[in-house]
Amino acid sequence: MDIVQMGVDLLSKQMGSSGADANSLSNALSGLLGDGQGGVDLAGLASKMASSGDLGNILNSWLGDGANSAITAESLTGLLGDSKIAEFASQLGTDPQSAANGLADVLPQLVDKSSSGGSLLDSVGGMDGLLGAARSFLK
Repeated sequence: MDIVQMGVDLLSKQMGSSGADANSLSNALSGLLGDGQGGVDLAGLASKMASSGDLGNILNSWLGDGANSAITAESLTGLLGDSKIAEFASQLGTDPQSAANGLADVLPQLVDKSSSGGSLLDSVGGMDGLLGAARSFLK
């Protein structure tokens, strides 16, 4: 299953019957975390998180084999930006706080499932590649 479809499935479950349709969820998710080609750039998100101190520790829990640490809606909004969260919420027909809360519940699962077997880390050259991307992001 591709990352976008996995994200759509998780968001659909999170939002329940009042949520947006699968196409709207896919477009909104691609817009928020997009790679510019209709996919989701979790490696880019991971790089941003790795460069953010406390969020780097949360990311490590998502990539590791143990339990996933929680992330707050406020931390996600700070990481992604108010305007991106607002646009995401608008595409889903909800308010920014509800959208951020839903993402805070879904992203740990999405990154965890995407990194199963190392595919997410492999896409950035392993942990060294992730740290290198974080360093370049900070420059």
